[in-house]
Amino acid sequence: MTRKIPATGEELPAIGLGTWQVFDVGGGAAARAPLREVLARFAKAGGRMIDSSPMYGSAESVAGDLVAELGLRERLFVATKVWTRGREDGIAQIEASFRRLRVTQMDLLQVHNLVDVDVHTRTLRDWKSKNRIRYLGITHYTAAAHAEVEQQLHKHSYDFLQINYSLAERDAEKRLLSLCKDKNIAVIANRPFAEGAMFRRVRGKPLPPWAAEFGAASWAQFFLKWIVGHPAITCAIPGTGSPEHIADNVAAGFGALPDAALRRRMAEHFDSL
Repeated sequence: MTRKIPATGEELPAIGLGTWQVFDVGGGAAARAPLREVLARFAKAGGRMIDSSPMYGSAESVAGDLVAELGLRERLFVATKVWTRGREDGIAQIEASFRRLRVTQMDLLQVHNLVDVDVHTRTLRDWKSKNRIRYLGITHYTAAAHAEVEQQLHKHSYDFLQINYSLAERDAEKRLLSLCKDKNIAVIANRPFAEGAMFRRVRGKPLPPWAAEFGAASWAQFFLKWIVGHPAITCAIPGTGSPEHIADNVAAGFGALPDAALRRRMAEHFDSL
């Protein structure tokens, strides 16, 4: 299951991979081993987008090293962020991310949580014009920032918005998703499991039998299929360090998706739990 990036028509698989916390494991071989398997299985299943940030400790370096070891660079869509203040510090941080992720061209560079967003947006536009990055975007992870995000989407031209969106956090539906659809901006959904809170909510509870109608065989697939069933969503990026979980997550990108009526039923069911 792929979605087109509106700015170019390039297709991305609807399920990606986040690296926050789970890839921040340092240089130890034992800690990296399951992540190496995660990346191998992710790519084998057709996954492409891997998203990181200099905010995520050693995650960029770990991901960059493992992608290089596995020879996956040409198969993946590598995204990261700039998360500092000031033009020169921003440029220095971006250059460091290039080195850690071992890339000569970044697929997507995003301004993390709108930190010094106007300054970094100018830098990213310049880098895109020089083909050092392919796409630029902005990110945030909390509904309290959605109004400011909306202002930025009106103020500047972006290829991507990364925002929190899940059955537990639906505020992006109020304005942002329709705005992105109208402005041809790709949307990455972060926090798809609300940092695990959604699994705690359904622990011990069976999937509804009608989940089979759209091929959801687990709660993870139920949650992810609801997200990518929205027509404005390009990709969801669940993070995991478990080879078993990555297989389950990526499976949500295969088969049927719930239509609008089924998505409403899914939301009502989740709310009732």
